[in-house]
Amino acid sequence: MNSQALSLQGVSCTFVSKGDPGQRYTAVRDVSLSVGAGEFVSVVGPTGCGKSTLLNVAAGLLVPSTGSVHVFGEPLVGINARAGYMFQSESLMPWRTALGNVMAGLEFRGAGDAQARAQEWLRRVGLAAFGDRYPHQLSGGMRKRTSLAQTLALDPDIILMDEPFSALDIQTRQLMENEVLELWQAKRKAVLFITHDLDEAIAMSDRLVVLSAGPASHPIGEFTIDIPRPRDVAEIKTTARFIELHAAIWAVLREEVLEGYAQQLQVKAA
Repeated sequence: MNSQALSLQGVSCTFVSKGDPGQRYTAVRDVSLSVGAGEFVSVVGPTGCGKSTLLNVAAGLLVPSTGSVHVFGEPLVGINARAGYMFQSESLMPWRTALGNVMAGLEFRGAGDAQARAQEWLRRVGLAAFGDRYPHQLSGGMRKRTSLAQTLALDPDIILMDEPFSALDIQTRQLMENEVLELWQAKRKAVLFITHDLDEAIAMSDRLVVLSAGPASHPIGEFTIDIPRPRDVAEIKTTARFIELHAAIWAVLREEVLEGYAQQLQVKAA
């Protein structure tokens, strides 16, 4: 098996303006990044820098304007069938129970043991007793656990996560982060994790990539997170190495965040 689970090389994404076909917007330009088999990689950057665009390219939901995407050494054509995608927004079907939602992808793939596998994953995320509940009957944290079980039940080789915990309160968020790390530690899937939260990125990752402010966003820094595992995301934030890494990464990221914020103000003023 190729040591690189996911590789983006020279990827650029340019979009035509809906209001003016003559205008074009380049979200990301000449982006190269990779995720090794079993590696947890996070991408951070200012709002609007194209992080989700790159994740959609990795998922095969968006074809880049230029560049290439390889999955375990093979060119990606169409949807990335070896990846599971956990979205930022709610992805649960309101008419299905928690168990039914986790079963959905398995049923689509024709798994004969869909119910048993779904029940096992609900158990792993602490929701064994809530399989008959509908999404509106679950708390925000429970819905995220259900979405996590829904993604992992498919046993993907690559896990794509787009700010999956951003809507949760801090306590629930930390519980979910630790839960993801525990599940990841057991199987060591390749993970590409998008987040605005620098603390979260450092606490969870093996490697962290910093993107510049947009438009034409591109990587401007890469850091190895050499904090021993297993980790508790709350406890390691007080360690000397975490504080050192945070300061080094923020030194690169700070000006980009300020530039991104200034651009948002300009757009609002216009």
